[in-house]
Amino acid sequence: MKKTKVGFWGFVFPVLFAFIAVQLIPTIVGLGYSFTDWNGISSKLNFIGLENYTKVFTGDPEFVSAFLFTVKFAIVSVIAVNVVGFALALIVTQGFKGSNLLRAIFFMPNLIGGILLGFTWQFIFTKVFQSIGSLLNVSFLDGWLSTPETGFWGLVIVTTWQLSGYMMIIYIASIQNIPDSIKEAAQIDGAGAWKRLTQITIPLIAPAFTIGLFLSLSNSFKLFDQNLSLTGGNPYKSTQMISLNIYNTAFSYNDLGLAQAKAVVFLIVVAAISLTQLYFSKKREVEM
Repeated sequence: MKKTKVGFWGFVFPVLFAFIAVQLIPTIVGLGYSFTDWNGISSKLNFIGLENYTKVFTGDPEFVSAFLFTVKFAIVSVIAVNVVGFALALIVTQGFKGSNLLRAIFFMPNLIGGILLGFTWQFIFTKVFQSIGSLLNVSFLDGWLSTPETGFWGLVIVTTWQLSGYMMIIYIASIQNIPDSIKEAAQIDGAGAWKRLTQITIPLIAPAFTIGLFLSLSNSFKLFDQNLSLTGGNPYKSTQMISLNIYNTAFSYNDLGLAQAKAVVFLIVVAAISLTQLYFSKKREVEM
């Protein structure tokens, strides 16, 4: 029993220490800074109460704009990432030759860092799209990332391209976990491909949808590196997301107190939305 306890704490302690040192303590310290006027440079800081929190919604239109843009982006990207990821999972679980190679190809974008990914797609949108548009005389492809609309869809495309392969792996594991006896029984009863998909596959992999929605939702709200490298919030801050707005407040405007207040509000909002999504998704799960 003693050896078991020692082994347990031997495995748990490094993770617990990292969580406390990297997550818990900075969160508590940041919460304290949100009640001050610290600029991140001076050693002096004054307690100003809830002034920063009041300023977040009443004196900072950029934050409200970034918040609304982030919500819009999260809704569209969550749907796109999970639909594409689920579609890819259905394709590569058909048992044909080369399916394992396709799995690796579809998953590879997830291995590329966000900053590198953003700059790569920035080149594609601004140079490759423009060249194709000029060649085919299609004006729609000219000037991508130069307007709020194309900047928004550029972010959605990049996020979907990167995360759908990761969601595919989750859906593959769940699809392969469906007993063959259930599929065979449905086939014998005359159920077509669409009926088997909607009446058997989708209900039985509901836990995978719960995980996929949670991960894609939290990633969409916290997106930073692609936003920074792809559009930088431009044009005129119209594609600036919450994470980038907090970063700019802290390191461009040197207002760490206000940035910490925004981060606390951001944390509460993301936690509330994610937990609500988990609650309703869990209620719709079907046990095998």
